Parts: sequence; structure tokens; C-alpha cells
Amino acid sequence: MTDVDVTETTSTAPAATAAASTPAPAATTGSGLGARIGRIPVTKVSPVLEGGAYAAKAAVGEEFEIRATVFREGHDAVNASVIVTNPSGVETEVRMEPTTPLGFDWWHAYVSLGTEGAWTFRVEGWSDPWETWVHNAEIKIPAGIDVALMITEGTALFHGAAQRARQAGDHDTAAVLGGAADGLAAPQQVEDRLHVALAPDVRDAMHHYGPREHVSPTPDYPVFVDRQRALFSSWYEFFPRSEGAHRDENGEWVSGTFDTAQTRLEAAAAMGFDVVYLPPIHPIGTSFRKGKNNTLQAGPGDPGSPWAIGNVTGGHDAIHPDLGDFDAFDRFVARAGELGLEIALDLALNASPDHPWVKEHPEWFSHRADGSIAYAENPPKKYQDIYNFNFDADRDGIRAAWLEVVRLWMSHGVRIFRVDNPHTKPVEFWAWLFAEVRKTDPDVLFLAEAFTKPAMMHALGKVGFHQGYTYFTWRNEKWELEEYLTELTTETDSFFRPNFFVNTPDILPTFLQWGGNTAFTIRAVLAATLSPTWGVYAGFELFENEVLARGREEYLNSEKFEYRPRDWAAAEESGENLNLLLGRLNQIRREHPALQQLRDLTFHHAPHSSVIVYSKRSGDDVVITVCNLDPTSVAESEIVLDMEALGLAPGEIFLVHDEITGQSWRWGQRAFVRLTFDDPAHVLTVVRQGDSPHRSRVTP
Repeated sequence: MTDVDVTETTSTAPAATAAASTPAPAATTGSGLGARIGRIPVTKVSPVLEGGAYAAKAAVGEEFEIRATVFREGHDAVNASVIVTNPSGVETEVRMEPTTPLGFDWWHAYVSLGTEGAWTFRVEGWSDPWETWVHNAEIKIPAGIDVALMITEGTALFHGAAQRARQAGDHDTAAVLGGAADGLAAPQQVEDRLHVALAPDVRDAMHHYGPREHVSPTPDYPVFVDRQRALFSSWYEFFPRSEGAHRDENGEWVSGTFDTAQTRLEAAAAMGFDVVYLPPIHPIGTSFRKGKNNTLQAGPGDPGSPWAIGNVTGGHDAIHPDLGDFDAFDRFVARAGELGLEIALDLALNASPDHPWVKEHPEWFSHRADGSIAYAENPPKKYQDIYNFNFDADRDGIRAAWLEVVRLWMSHGVRIFRVDNPHTKPVEFWAWLFAEVRKTDPDVLFLAEAFTKPAMMHALGKVGFHQGYTYFTWRNEKWELEEYLTELTTETDSFFRPNFFVNTPDILPTFLQWGGNTAFTIRAVLAATLSPTWGVYAGFELFENEVLARGREEYLNSEKFEYRPRDWAAAEESGENLNLLLGRLNQIRREHPALQQLRDLTFHHAPHSSVIVYSKRSGDDVVITVCNLDPTSVAESEIVLDMEALGLAPGEIFLVHDEITGQSWRWGQRAFVRLTFDDPAHVLTVVRQGDSPHRSRVTP
């Protein structure tokens, strides 16, 4: 296949070369509904966000579907194409195909865009005299109806296509078309002439050079293509201040530093993670500082919540002096790069009462009726150590300040930001910020930490957040996982990229509280195989699950409010950790393209209520996951596979290889599984004839 920026595939055929497109006529203009419908109606185009106000999401090399409804009056044939335009303005045509169910006039094409940047696409519907003639000829000629007229019409179509081929310099194809015209007019049995005229090479030639009438384009709709890490990544979160933290000879805490935390970078890389996320690293306020377990009174050794940002030593543009200086941070970022890691930095748009901006720009914050600055609240929760910004006060000043903060950290090697509580800030602010950053640094990515209502989460995705936290944390039953993942992969996939974190410093899911070590394995397997992006907060691999209080989802002795140095070496020696599993899951993800994409997910049938079965497929690469969702019992179940979704024939027998245990079995459409406490899940690759279970694959 020719190497082009756009590849064309269909649901039933391999990728084909996309042909260069000539400019299409402008869309119909005017007022009223009729003015928006072309000669050939093209409706229900997707992916289109808010009428094209925002760009749909894609990543470099990611295959996604473009759909439209295309039809016309009467019985003549219509056809459709997608015209994609790359950031340099070069147009490429991708032919669309009708899709099921037939009779609904649904058309689609799968495209893969090869370079980062702002692309557009439009759909062109057009009348297709060639397909109209084929339909009529295949009926009339065998029946002896209007034979001479059909031959005359067909010959004219071939001659016209041959002329267009010669004008394009494609003389070989012109010869094929000329031969078809001669063969159709040859003095031989008319059915034989029709057979020659409809040969595969002739059909292919007419596919490229056949006539198009009444070409009717839609407007150009935007698609922004991000680097691959926007879609596919594995995150590991830890607090640098805890790595190397210790008590001195007087029993006082000494903070870890960026230099001592480098050993945790090495551990994250060894487990196969590629993004390390740091909570805020800035100076922490002293006013209303929170103590251990979020108490209102901090002791002399309590470091405070890193989200209470700012004191006399600086704000968001400064580093907590206990962690080091900018040189130390630069060494930390450089070491991460050597290990193949990227640093994601927390971007928390809030300030402690001691933040320099509180004195310099008090107008930037909300004030109560008594004139005092309002601290953050989510009743009944109160955050006395945090002030929120009022983005409707000095809008230009606040915007400029935050853009400067983002650019500062970008200049120190940060290309990924995890944004704290973006749903409590105006959506229009984010749209503005992302547009400004994208002008100069389109590779910079933003993750939305927004556990909130769907409308807000979706809006944040539409205006530019590259990834978002999800409800995965609270989806544990089979029916709710299937329902939620169907939504994520088919309804919101063009604007919302899910990041499946299995835990966070704020959230200790109840499933992990009562499910024992098996629960940790189950959630890791689900997150790593259901979503192309997933994340782990440090301590998960040690099975940490002590809860603050019954009915709460908060860790006892939360690292948000104290130092939590962990004895990683002892955990390694004892084997009481999930390091090997996490590393193996990340390795499987790197080796299998099926797990690096969001959309091609199929759920299969298991009659057992706690056994979930699903597959992901990318070309010939197929991964089947079977998982027991109940960590307290062994599950035995038959499973019934959708063979078409796997690219297999209904009665085919095939080999599956468990990428976790190394075992292999022969399966058919029906199979049996037994899932135990030690092995509650299978991650299976389908081994086709001639393949090896351990064959190498390209790592993106």
C-alpha cells in the first residue's frame, strides 16, 4: 500500500490506497432548511461536535469511523466519499461504503490520520451513473430488455472514464477501460460481453474514473490529531516528598526530595509505566493547614496538603524548598526521560490563604458579604486551607497569569498536566487556554480530574481536554461495566478519552476495601485491558486498603496530609506486591495494538453473572479478556464467542494463549473457564495458523 497520511479501510476489506481528490464545489448557501440540503442530501454526519464548533479527537495512526446518511430521490444510484484535508491544506479522498442495515442509506469509511495537527473532513454525496448502469444492465441484458440501449450507454460510460484516466496520466487504466468499451460492443454473445465489461479490473478502474454527477459536499468539519500518548498511556502517581522521607535524630520529619525520588522513577519504569504523575510540588500554605487524616489542627511536623498552594516563598511558579530547586526538578525530569517516562504535573487552580496572589490580587477571589475571601466548600465538606479563583472578576488578568504558569512548567520539560477539579472552573476558560497552548505547543496534553455530572465531563472533553477521569471506579457489576464501556467506545469516543485510574489519593474504592488481594488483581486487569489509558496510585501494588472510617472512600493516614515512606525493598523480598502483574499488563499492552485503541470493543456471552468476557481487535491482532468480577468466590462458566467480531469463521477451532500465565488452549465458539482466587482473569491472544504465541510486535 502506498504510504500516505490517510489510509482507507472498510469493515470487510483491507486498507486501500486513498486517491487524491479534486476540489469539490462549495456547499449550498442561503437561508432556510432547503438551502442546507444539497442536490444529493447528506445528513447525520459524524463525528461532528456541536455542529463543528469543536474538533473531534483522533491520535496519530488511530483508526476511526466517519459516517453519514446519503440518499436521493428515485432509483438512481448514489455514492459518497470523505475528503480529508491535512494541516498543510492537501486534500485526500477516501471512498465510503454502504453499511448495515441495508435500506437505511448509512455510509461509512474508516480513516487513519498520519500527522499531528488540525485536520478537516467533509462528506461528498454524488449521483453515480456507473452504478446505476450496472444495476440496470445486470437485470435487463440477461432478460433481453433494451439490450442495444444498455450497450450504447455502457460504451459511452467506458469511453468517458478512459478519457479521464488519460488526462490523469494513467494510460494503463485507460487501456483497460478502452478494452471494456470494445468488448461491450464486440459481436459475440451479449451475456459474455457483459461478463467482460464487469470484470474486477474494469470495476476497479470505474471506481476511480467513473462519472460523478451533482456532487454535494457538506461543510468542512474539524478533527484534531494528537500524538499517540493522548490515546495510549500508562500512568503511575506518587508523592515525591514521601520517597526518601525519614525522621532525623530528634524524631523530626525530613522530607524526601526530587533527587531521592528518582529511585521511584526507576521502579515505575521497571513496571512498564510511561507517565509519572506528581501531585502539586509548590510551597504549601500555613494558614488553616490540615493535619493528619484531614484534621483541622496541624502538628508541627505535618506537611499539609500539597493542594493548598502558596506561601511567602512563592506560589504556582515556585517549588517547595523541601523538594529542591529548579535544577533538582530538571534533573528529575531528565532522569525520567532517560527511563522512557514523561512527567505529568498537577495543575490545581486554587490558592492557600498565604499565596502571594491573595495579597497582590485580592480581586481575583470570591468574597463573602462580610468582605472576607470565601474558602472552597462542597457542603458538608469545607476546605478552609484553599481559596478558589473568581474567573469573572479580572478575566484577562487571571487568564494571563495561568497561561504564564503553564508555559513556565512547559519550559522545564512538562508536556502533560493533570488538572485538579476542572469542572469547578468555567468551561470557556479551558477552551481559551487550550487554544493558546495549541498555537505553539500542540503536543502538550491535559487530563481532566472531573468526577462530576456527564454534561460537564463531556463539555470538558469537547473543548480540548485530551483525557478524563471516569466512573470506572464505581462500575463493578457486569451489566454496568458493559453498559458504561459501550457508551465510552461508541457514543462519546469522538470527544472523551477515558483514563481508568484504579485508585487515587482521594478515593479508596469500596471494592478494594472488602475484596482482598484478588480484588486488586481484578481491577488492574479490567483497567489495563478495557481502556487504552489507565493509572495506578502508589500503594496499590502493596494492596493498601485501610479505610478512614466505615462507609467512607478515604484512606486511613492519607498521604495527602502526611509523609508515607514505604518499605519497597521489604515488599519485593516478601513477594507481597503486584509489581510483576502490573509490569506484565503493561508489557502486554505495548505488544498488542488491540489494547492501544478505544473503539473496537466487543462483549461476549457468559451465563455466569460474575464472569465478564470481552475482546479488542486491531487488524489481525485480537485480545480476549475473561475476568471473574467476584473476588470472594471461584467462578466456573461456559462462554460463547461472537466469532465474526474475532475475525473467525463460526465453526473454526483456534488457539488462545494466556499472556499472563503462559498457558495455551484450543477453543471454538464455545469454551469453558475456571477462574480462581490466584488467577481470576485470562488475558488471551488469538493465535492464528502460522503464528507463534510469542511472536514479536512493533511497539509504538
